[in-house]
Amino acid sequence: MSTKGGALRLGTGGEFDRLRAIFASLGAAGRGLGDDCALVRIGARTLALSIDLSLEGVHFRTDWLSFREIGWRATAAALSDLAAEGAQPLGVLVSLAVPENRHPRPGNASPAVQIMSGVGAVARSVGAHVLGGDLTRSSRYLVDVCALGVARRPVRRSGARPGDGVWVTGRLGGAGLALAALLAGRRPPAPVRRRFVRPEPRIAAGAWLARHGARAMIDVSDGLAADAGHLAAASGVRIELALERTPCWPGVTPLAAARSGEEYELLVAFSPRFRERDARAFRRATGLPLTRIGRCLPGRGIRMTDDGRRITPPGGFDHFPGR
Repeated sequence: MSTKGGALRLGTGGEFDRLRAIFASLGAAGRGLGDDCALVRIGARTLALSIDLSLEGVHFRTDWLSFREIGWRATAAALSDLAAEGAQPLGVLVSLAVPENRHPRPGNASPAVQIMSGVGAVARSVGAHVLGGDLTRSSRYLVDVCALGVARRPVRRSGARPGDGVWVTGRLGGAGLALAALLAGRRPPAPVRRRFVRPEPRIAAGAWLARHGARAMIDVSDGLAADAGHLAAASGVRIELALERTPCWPGVTPLAAARSGEEYELLVAFSPRFRERDARAFRRATGLPLTRIGRCLPGRGIRMTDDGRRITPPGGFDHFPGR
């Protein structure tokens, strides 16, 4: 979860209680906090900036991922925030911390070089560049990525209105399926593992959605229900999600898909004028499905139903559970 750009209204959870306390302590020094990116108006365009930290033992494990994959995932997370604003990436800055002599591999490039090769690969995939950074020694691997982009019409979390439809790109649950296999000591099938280790920031999708009138948008990093909660809080609406409509990765139940984090698909609110024919146009342009899974209503929070039966929304990822 980022602490950049947007309204001070966030969803529930220990992590976000801490963020609210931090925002309050900043007072006048804080400005526009709580969205996917910081947004700075420069002439006719807006500079979008996001920063995302990946720490060994919290966000990744070196026995699960290659160093190149660690660099890719960390950078994709930051770039995904740009996608959620409808921004076009310019480049990334990377602060990298690596242990000394912990993974000596004669004849191979150092872990730092391999991590940065992954950073460069995902940056190139979206037309961005590596602009610089910092390097230091640490007891654990750490990759901190700042992504910079520009947008003519940034889409914030706070624009949804009662009556809007709620849509999601792609399919959900693949990352959760891979994580479950890894935690059980199994190697996930190749397509599922790729979904986990090489997530694709939805830059082209975000730009299309912004051009076609998206009112509010967020990337699905904490889980569908949790991120819908952030969008609902920022917009001051209640979001009702129909679980049975959730587009799922093969072998994943809708409830598991709604819980799965680090999916990096886009959750977007559109006016009622946006229909299935528009979703078909989106798929022709991007190659991704766009599925209507809910609606915005007056009120607050999240309501989730399964074939009309109300259920408790599953919790998402929280760095500070129970705090």
